Amino acid sequence: MKARELNNLGVPKGPAMKAALQAVGEADKRGYTPAALRETVRRVAESPESFTDDDTWAELARALLSVRSARARYESRDEPAPWKPWGENLDDNAIQQMLHAAMLPVSVRGALMPDAHMGYGLPIGGVLATDNAVIPYAVGMDIACRMKLTVLDLPVSALASQRDRLRNALQRETNFGVGAEFRGKNRREHPVMDADWSVSPVTAQNKDKAWSQLGTSGSGNHFVEFGVLTLPKDDLGLTAGEYLALLSHSGSRGTGGNVAQHYSKLAMDTHPELPRELIHLAWFGMNTQPGREYWAAMELMGQYAAANHELIHQYIARNLRVDVLLDIENHHNFAWKENHDGRDVIVHRKGATPAGVGMIGIIPGSMATPGFVVRGRGSSDALHSASHGAGRKMSRKAAKETFTWSDGKKFLADRGVELISAGLDEVPMAYKDIETVMAAQSDLVEPIARFDPKLVKMAPGGERPED
Repeated sequence: MKARELNNLGVPKGPAMKAALQAVGEADKRGYTPAALRETVRRVAESPESFTDDDTWAELARALLSVRSARARYESRDEPAPWKPWGENLDDNAIQQMLHAAMLPVSVRGALMPDAHMGYGLPIGGVLATDNAVIPYAVGMDIACRMKLTVLDLPVSALASQRDRLRNALQRETNFGVGAEFRGKNRREHPVMDADWSVSPVTAQNKDKAWSQLGTSGSGNHFVEFGVLTLPKDDLGLTAGEYLALLSHSGSRGTGGNVAQHYSKLAMDTHPELPRELIHLAWFGMNTQPGREYWAAMELMGQYAAANHELIHQYIARNLRVDVLLDIENHHNFAWKENHDGRDVIVHRKGATPAGVGMIGIIPGSMATPGFVVRGRGSSDALHSASHGAGRKMSRKAAKETFTWSDGKKFLADRGVELISAGLDEVPMAYKDIETVMAAQSDLVEPIARFDPKLVKMAPGGERPED
């Protein structure tokens, strides 16, 4: 039996789950049938006091009683912390997750961006300010996932006249997918590898893995693409006009994922008192050892994610032998120490872009819809935040069941986009309308430039766009 099935039978995550997995293994050795196992686990979860003397189930029973005792001491707040949503027809699951987050004892204030959809713990597009506490799942599994845009000293006409050259640069200098890496003499070098990786046992153990994945991108919605940046008026140190630009989206790779998994589990183990709907929002106090450790690891992953983007853009520019005219970048899965309403808080932005007054950020659409360079307006109600993209309007599974690559190819062709590789679950039709999302947050950001993708590379899925 796996953890998910045990959880459905009433075993909470944390120490009780560990005890359950051990007990199930022992029961299996003793000849329990699958049906008997499920029934017994259900009974132990319902009445642990009846199994404290059972050789097989006693440890699980005691763990469950401990959880029951802790939850009995848990004091729920009388009313949720204030939070405000942006946009219409938001995902009901995302709203429910935000409501749960607002009930945390450490929550101070929150906001929900117009690209919101369901995530682990805090929804994607969720912003949460807490009192002296950091929540690993509110940062996200891909710590410091970020955007970077580089304007290259090439004419926009190169997208047609030098298409093969641009495509070859993407193919040669980028690497995508779970476990993607550069090996041997192709391994990238960056000063981030000289940082202190001993800040956490997880980063220390994963340093070599991180080095091998330096300069690569993950799977899912991560991408590197060439496109046209349209600047309506002089800004960003550039004159108005159209520019050839490179845009990338990815995070801290396997090491960041391992940091997130380790500390999320540790946080849940630390808070057995939390009810089921809040367990994925378990936190660390900033003054605790695990809190300081996670924070240091998170900040290191931020430096590492930035290095990944720097190397991708650097190697592509070098391959093309062109100068860089402009660089813009921002995190969107991170936590920051900020002051709001005259109070020092920890602001988690899970799939949300920092948008303080004058801050420059990037909000992408999809592989065939525009993205925007924006300037933050510093909305206090939104905790100085904005969306991190268009946001999904359907799950990956639903997208695969709904669309074919014939649908996707037509959408791409109509917009003059060439797709090198991607999964079917990333077709543009699976995403919300970016123009609607931008309109819903006009009080949060000012769009100052538009990016239209033209040559796109993502991690290949099980299906590829047919030739």
